[in-house]
Amino acid sequence: MRTAEQLRYLILAAQREGNRQLTVLLSAIGLTPAQSEALRIIADHGPLALRELGDMLVCDTGTNPSRIVDRLVAAGLVERTSSEHDRRQVKLTLTPTGQDKALRVAEIENQLYDLLDDATAGTDVGALIAFLDGFTRQSPAGTALANRLAAEKKQPD
Repeated sequence: MRTAEQLRYLILAAQREGNRQLTVLLSAIGLTPAQSEALRIIADHGPLALRELGDMLVCDTGTNPSRIVDRLVAAGLVERTSSEHDRRQVKLTLTPTGQDKALRVAEIENQLYDLLDDATAGTDVGALIAFLDGFTRQSPAGTALANRLAAEKKQPD
């Protein structure tokens, strides 16, 4: 097996294993990884227009943000509100229940991050991040992550 092929499959295996573990943890609170990602983005950066949310979603590129939001609205976690200036402009905000659920998601994500911290102990994580950033930079998921990181830098501490 070529080194590049092994790297490809290790990245795929790591992504699948991380998603499997996250799915198991999130099932306890009735959310999918895509729903939890949308919930956290709205919690961290909201209120947001649907397009803004879609620009920051890293989850599967085939995932439709409006379907995710529809499910979160139906579950009472997200509210759509029309702009005072333009009724066509809809902003997404969390309901109080959504805020509580977003906090639970953050706790679950931290459990996964602790596992990743343990797994990468003694590893040059900076080099790994630099490689993965360079590899994904021009992809839709890489662009979505860059959008999210840029939005985080704009927010006051």
